[in-house]
Amino acid sequence: MDPLDACRFWLGAMRGHGSRSAMLLLAMAVGVFFVTLLGGLGEGARAYVLGEFSLLGRDILIVLPGRNETTGGMPPITGMAPRSLTQADAAALGRLPAVRRVAPLHAGQVEISHDNRNREALTLGTTRDFFALRQLRLAQGQPLPVLEPGQGGEVCVIGSRLRQELFGSTPVLGQWLRAGDRRFRVIGVLDQRGESLGMDFSEALIVPVASAEALFDREGLFRVFVEARGPSYLESARRQVLATLTERHQGEEDVTLLSQDSMLAAFDGILSGLTLALAGIAAISLLVAGILIMNVTWIAVLQRTAEIGLLKAVGASSAQVRLLFLGEAALLALLGAGTGLALGELLLWVGRLATDLPLHAPWWARLGAPSLAVAAALLFAWLPARHAAAQVPVQALQPKGSH
Repeated sequence: MDPLDACRFWLGAMRGHGSRSAMLLLAMAVGVFFVTLLGGLGEGARAYVLGEFSLLGRDILIVLPGRNETTGGMPPITGMAPRSLTQADAAALGRLPAVRRVAPLHAGQVEISHDNRNREALTLGTTRDFFALRQLRLAQGQPLPVLEPGQGGEVCVIGSRLRQELFGSTPVLGQWLRAGDRRFRVIGVLDQRGESLGMDFSEALIVPVASAEALFDREGLFRVFVEARGPSYLESARRQVLATLTERHQGEEDVTLLSQDSMLAAFDGILSGLTLALAGIAAISLLVAGILIMNVTWIAVLQRTAEIGLLKAVGASSAQVRLLFLGEAALLALLGAGTGLALGELLLWVGRLATDLPLHAPWWARLGAPSLAVAAALLFAWLPARHAAAQVPVQALQPKGSH
């Protein structure tokens, strides 16, 4: 039997048992669709988070108050600790040989108002260096002025969305707004930018760090950003920062240092594991589809006994009969897998258009899901196909019920 005859046999069997073929195609398509979709969603979330952390740069260290004593766990990110970081600590870090610049950070929610418009907004207290460290660009005006440690100022920079909500289309530079019980003059407007590391800069108000301390009525910093002089200085900067803060905090190492590499490694491991877990759950449906193929193939073998007998009577070998049934199962699996893969990619494409997430199915989902579908089809169809190949032509051609 040549390949062309085998293809005619497979296509004829699929057309002759349309409902059975449609059921198997649907089962395989659903399994591959969910593996592709969930793999793409997990990979998109992973790429988005890693892209956000990559904005920090490889030369940046983040100093958080509080010591993470466990290994492998997530560090404290709330800024709550028994001993606070202060502006004096940040100034001391800025004088270290391996450090290029330092940006202390205060953060909190404050009621912002101008004329009759008001809203609550994220308020950040920091220095001019923060704009360079976080790659913040200005659409108008200038960043915060250079001030001495502890020196405040009645100036602010606002995000693009906050500017639109408070000032509308009127000129904003030089205008005054009220934050809490204090007034600030707008000297700059940030370029449009979305959320980054949990901070939506388009709705942020940025003021000098000393002014933020007075506004929030607390001195402890949320965190401190430290930029090393280059990648080769990163490890020495880490040692110098720890040594300096330990000395300033009466010999107690009570801070946590994060770098881009450590955060990328932690989140990459978590999100990769989550993606694989989601895809694994979806892959179970392919095994269920394989069991369905086995049951349906058994029924097909029983229904087509006479056909099998005729094939063997005209010279088809047991291996050829077995191949016919296995090939039919593999063809159904391939068609179903192709359908599911196409639907999954289509939905991910729509998701990319509707959101900013890089929703792309990983290569292992694109290759693994169809491969698993075919493997499950062949595995579960093997036993019925073997049973069909073992039939004796005379018995297979004998009418049912005769002895």
